[in-house]
Amino acid sequence: MELAGRGLPHGPGHRAPGHPPGRHPAQTAVHRRGGQRRQLRHRPHRQRHRHPAARRRRPGRDRRHRRHPDLDLPAARPAGAGRGAADGRGRRPAAAPLHRRQHEQRELQGDLATRAADIVAGLRVLRGIGGEQVFAARYREESQRVRRAGVRVASVESVLEGAQVLLPGLLIAAVTWLAATFAMEGRISGGDMVAFYVYAVFLIAPLRTLTEAADKLTKGHVAARRVVRILSLEPEIADTGTAAGAPSGALADAASGVVVRPGVFTAIAADLPGHAAALADRLGRYADGEVTYGGVPLRDLPLAEVRRRVLVADNDARLFAGRLRDELVTRGEADVAKALYAACAEDIVEALPGGLDAVVAESGREFSGGQRQRLRLARALLADPEVLILVEPTSAVDAHTEARVADRLAGARAGRTTVVCTTSPLVLDRADHVIYLEGGTARAEGTHRELLAACPGYRATVTRGEE
Repeated sequence: MELAGRGLPHGPGHRAPGHPPGRHPAQTAVHRRGGQRRQLRHRPHRQRHRHPAARRRRPGRDRRHRRHPDLDLPAARPAGAGRGAADGRGRRPAAAPLHRRQHEQRELQGDLATRAADIVAGLRVLRGIGGEQVFAARYREESQRVRRAGVRVASVESVLEGAQVLLPGLLIAAVTWLAATFAMEGRISGGDMVAFYVYAVFLIAPLRTLTEAADKLTKGHVAARRVVRILSLEPEIADTGTAAGAPSGALADAASGVVVRPGVFTAIAADLPGHAAALADRLGRYADGEVTYGGVPLRDLPLAEVRRRVLVADNDARLFAGRLRDELVTRGEADVAKALYAACAEDIVEALPGGLDAVVAESGREFSGGQRQRLRLARALLADPEVLILVEPTSAVDAHTEARVADRLAGARAGRTTVVCTTSPLVLDRADHVIYLEGGTARAEGTHRELLAACPGYRATVTRGEE
């Protein structure tokens, strides 16, 4: 549809050629369709006549459903939508620049702190591979980004700080000038002028409080958003189990076909370490899966009961700061000496000045990788769960220590269900039952020597291709 008067000026007395005087061209616009003439009435509140289909609300274009990119709050509504609405052109609140910059700075600070923690935790590895300079350069680059973000925040905060001085000063100057003018004109007395000045000075504190409140409210909102974000995180595994309990029995995983028999020392050898780790997570219900314990699905059991009866101990477990005795004994009284012997960790305790009462630094930094691994194994044995699942428990120790750990571990867990995910021949040879995983599925079962003779894939995985 084409309007004859579109784009013409709207001044009084203006008339387009061919239109009667005193009438706006848009009032005489004619629409021709099929030989019929239909006159359109002029609508002063609408400047353009659009096709009805163009007026339909497009998905994602409704302002009432958009979210503000900085405040994560509903964006401003169109003019007239209610009190405090924006002017319809998407103007941001006055504190939005400060809010956005503070939020960006907090995010960058968190990323920088995470990178610093990772560098400190893996400093030995970085030195071993010569990656110190690379990570130092990355840290320096991120640190400069944090600095620049801090400067941007400070630029807005400096405006607020200046406003705390400027606004009260302007108020006092304006009131004093006005009162002096009135006093010179005789409209007020000198005492009234002094009273006005005192009133203005009295308002200095409220004005400063107002500007300080804007800064504090913005900082508080940014911090509150981070706290709410953490508190609103949902656990990966939902605790929906309501079953009263499950009898001790076989632990079976439908995805891989693995069945762990009760009271047996079982070893899991996988062609890829990730497959064994994924199986351990499913068996311990750290990942969803079709797993049953004693014929009862694990998801039907309360999560607290699963954690009490099934323990997964991997190399990601940490040693916390504090007394070593408190770190090892996590479930009531236990025979610490027996567990230390089974894990071949007696020499570690004997070398400490206070023995079991010695204070351990965060993450056990004073210990080597093999010492931390043996202490974690001792802690897992002291927990004494019904089912103990160990993931590569001897990967950081020498061959002689590994052989002793394998022998003592079998004796310490005699009659208890134990699963060890490993490809070490020394541990596999001590296991009662070995299951070989290929592609995440059980391909062969038997003893270590039987599988070496009958399964080429198992033999290649265990011997690492060396005959």
